[in-house]
Amino acid sequence: MVRSVADAGFRKNLTAARTYHAVHGTLTAPKDAVVEGVAVGQWLANLRKAGGLGKDEERAAQRQAALKAIDPDWCPEWSTEWQRHYATARALLSEESGLTEVLPGVVVHGCDVGAWINRQREHTVWESLLPEQRQRLEGLGLTPLPAAPARKTAPAAGAFERGVLALEQYKNRTGTVVVPRANVVVDGEEHSVKLGVFLTNSKTRRAKLTADKLAQLAALGLEWAA
Repeated sequence: MVRSVADAGFRKNLTAARTYHAVHGTLTAPKDAVVEGVAVGQWLANLRKAGGLGKDEERAAQRQAALKAIDPDWCPEWSTEWQRHYATARALLSEESGLTEVLPGVVVHGCDVGAWINRQREHTVWESLLPEQRQRLEGLGLTPLPAAPARKTAPAAGAFERGVLALEQYKNRTGTVVVPRANVVVDGEEHSVKLGVFLTNSKTRRAKLTADKLAQLAALGLEWAA
């Protein structure tokens, strides 16, 4: 008797689930979905849990088969939210033959299909999907966007370069390259440069400076660097 009642309840809920699928093209309903007074979304979520189809293996297999007959992806390996968006995109693209570009803001069944499609095509997102998910997207004519080129960042200026820049700024401001030893300059990148100390050290280590560095200092008017 208990089994008969349980089976009757399953058949009733399955009918509601079939109605939901007819409208949405998927059984990955949100938990708050209700059809014909049946909380079909929560019911399906419960079935997806471990042991949700029942302890009796034969009956569980029959229920699994009944659900797969309606939607083979009723219990996907990925998130039900992804599957729900995919099913919505699939329905929209099938209605618009040859259409593979949907602008963000096109909302169907509460899903922004355009934004979702664009997101899936991003290189990093595409690479994070399971092969089965990518196959489904490719079946809709969707392909990943090219990977964005790596940004080239300029190498950070070293202490010498910052010193030269600070000296140039000091000269432009004062008209001289005679700098008190205690002078401190803040360059364009907000580095504090002890300009007086930099010049004293550079003069002391003149023999170790490269010709290019000496030329930069000489160009600013330091006679000892010429």
